Amino acid sequence: MTLLGSRGTPEADATGMTTATPNIAPRGALAESDQKRLALGYLQDAWAEAVHDGIEGDCLAQTALFLAFAELIATYGEEPTARYADNLGQRIRNGEFSVQLSRQ
Repeated sequence: MTLLGSRGTPEADATGMTTATPNIAPRGALAESDQKRLALGYLQDAWAEAVHDGIEGDCLAQTALFLAFAELIATYGEEPTARYADNLGQRIRNGEFSVQLSRQ
């Protein structure tokens, strides 16, 4: 924690050290498309790290699906999530999830 002296400048604590004050200014709400883009980046990074550590892609995929459905159920409930899942077969057949994945 940064202690501020009487002039508003950083002052050393009992250890003689100063630390940076975290930026606690509230962020503006991100648009849903921006949130999805950022989320995808986070997940791709975590996926690449897990593969690098020896976790097989199939195991990651099944675990990701489990966590995703658990989150959807917690957010929307079981029946709406089941209806969402009912539509996945056709979406898969239509190629909505057929993307070229970067394998690192």
